[in-house]
Amino acid sequence: MAVLPPDKRPIPCDSPQPQNSLSLQSSKTSKRLNQIDRIRANGVGDHIALPQLVVCGDQSAGKSSVLEGISGIPFPRQDGLCTRFATEIILRHEPTAIRTTATIIPHSSRSKEDKRHLNAYHHVLQSFEELPIVIEQAAKLMGVRGVDTQGEGPAFAADVLRLELVGDTGLHLTIVDLPGLISVAEREEDVKIVENLVDSYLQHSRTIILAVIPATSDVDTQGIIQRARRFDEDGLRTVGIITKPDLINAGTEARITRLANNCDRTKLTLGFFVLKNPSPTELKAGMTTEERGRMEQAYFSTEPWKKQGLDPSRVGVDKLRCFLEEILDRHIERELPKVREDIRRLLREKNEELDELGAERNSPNQIRMFLTKIGTNYYNVIQAGVDGLYGGRDASFFEIRDGQFSVRLRATIHMENEKFSDYIRQYGEKRKIVSTDPSNGGEESGGQLLVTKEGMLDWIRQIYDQTRGQELPGNYNQALLAELFHVQSFRWAQIAREHIVVVAKIVSRFVNAALTYAIKDGKVRENISRLVSTTLEANTQAAEHELERILADETQQPITYNHYYTDNIQNARTEASKSIIENSVRDAIRKDWDGTLHLENTEKDCVKLLSSLKKRVVVDMKEQACSEAKPDLAAYYKVARKTFVDNVCRQVIERHILAKLADAFSPMTVSFYSEEELINLAVESTQIGHLRSEARRLQAALEQSLRDLAG
Repeated sequence: MAVLPPDKRPIPCDSPQPQNSLSLQSSKTSKRLNQIDRIRANGVGDHIALPQLVVCGDQSAGKSSVLEGISGIPFPRQDGLCTRFATEIILRHEPTAIRTTATIIPHSSRSKEDKRHLNAYHHVLQSFEELPIVIEQAAKLMGVRGVDTQGEGPAFAADVLRLELVGDTGLHLTIVDLPGLISVAEREEDVKIVENLVDSYLQHSRTIILAVIPATSDVDTQGIIQRARRFDEDGLRTVGIITKPDLINAGTEARITRLANNCDRTKLTLGFFVLKNPSPTELKAGMTTEERGRMEQAYFSTEPWKKQGLDPSRVGVDKLRCFLEEILDRHIERELPKVREDIRRLLREKNEELDELGAERNSPNQIRMFLTKIGTNYYNVIQAGVDGLYGGRDASFFEIRDGQFSVRLRATIHMENEKFSDYIRQYGEKRKIVSTDPSNGGEESGGQLLVTKEGMLDWIRQIYDQTRGQELPGNYNQALLAELFHVQSFRWAQIAREHIVVVAKIVSRFVNAALTYAIKDGKVRENISRLVSTTLEANTQAAEHELERILADETQQPITYNHYYTDNIQNARTEASKSIIENSVRDAIRKDWDGTLHLENTEKDCVKLLSSLKKRVVVDMKEQACSEAKPDLAAYYKVARKTFVDNVCRQVIERHILAKLADAFSPMTVSFYSEEELINLAVESTQIGHLRSEARRLQAALEQSLRDLAG
């Protein structure tokens, strides 16, 4: 077993508390630390920030000496492999002989095989003389460049070497040693690698930063202070540790004292500690932990330090050790509830991820079950959208976001059909009557002609002349109304075709959203999307063919049994007769009665009035026919337009695009797939299998961590 000799063991902290209270506190502290360590060992620390103490600093700042003073572990000080990866040091006090084990915690980015290989490392140290060997073994397993004949690979690793000391250590503490920041390296990328590694620890809000600063350098120029400020701007979780005060120039002790007493420009809420590192000679002679404590007290009790006013509670590694144990205990007690909630949140996410990934699907039967499940989900969402049922279990899919409700298919189709109806009502006529002469030459965009009432009659007269047959003068045959209507409704075809294109795009967007919602596997979604798209294209083509049939019907002889047609004609002719009589009466009064009409109930006055009206009612047979054709056209056009709009919406949009939409991919279609089609559609990829495996591994780790926290 790796045992600290009596003179090397850390010195227990003096405490004014009774022994029983200290014992209870130690037990509680040990439990908390063990819980955090087990969570970290489960691999959860790669996904959730855990409370921890992290020692960091510039290269050659004295970190190794600080760590040895805190832990009693003699870290190698030569330039070597101990600075190439993070080292987690666990100290647990039990009234037994110290047993020391070394393990490796692989980083989450490692492959499954690498993790298995690194996790297998387990070394029980017989003495700390084996530590350089352990560090070299760990570096070799991590693939660090420069070990043995390892000429390639990274100079630093993101994996963690864990050294666990359980026994008569004298304190409960977990601390992480990070590689020292470097400014010059053999390869430029090595500098960035170290910075990223250090930052990955410092950025977590649950990390207490132990920033080691040599007294020989200006604190403001220290890279670790600059990095700590970046992630801990207010200095709330940074402890400054000043080293090498014996190497400063004479007369600068006051500057170090101001910094150590937290009175300098650089202030930290947790303050500073100042330590006297053992000299190389003292280390070579085998200075014990007790001797180091006495040496530090003696050094700071002599001139020139004696008169500087250093806070005695902030001087020496013994005081630092007690402070760290206490602050870590408080820190963990404060953060543990948050850690527990973070674990629960992440576990919920992993459970949802596994639900989305579904069961394994390597055999045809597994694939069929998988496709049947997602086919059911897809069918339900599509049918709900078609039916306009936006609640229920898929309510989240139909939720309106940013004012956009395109996922609510039925509502969107209603809006587009109404736009189509309004547009064809306003702009469907080839010739549209306006009250005044159009100023733009009589043509609107899209080819619609704007004409006056007289202009409309001129056009009707022209078509009348062109369509005359065997009918007697004053009458028009059926060809006139048919040709007038066909010209007036010419624009319907293009407007309806454009409406189909708009609806098809709306449906396509809706279907893509439903596929994304129902199928989480991107590859499977892509495959199913191709099948669904083929069906949608076929449905759209069928809709277009149906429209062409409806348009072909409109080219036939006008026919309707809608009573609105006859009612409109009757009203129009009544208004026309009324207008003729009113105009004749006004003209007769003006010319034959000198502007004043006075009739007595005599036969003479009645004959005079009838004579006046008779000579003013002159019937032009051609004009009579054209005048009657105009209201006939308007009445039939209005009835036919409404019928056409309804036919497009019902027979084209509903019958061919919407009614068949949910059948594009459903449990029924899945049941007809052959085994080959099943495999081509949804066989599980290596990536999905890996994601499921990792999700299950993390799920198990999170569940175990919750049990560890409850224990």
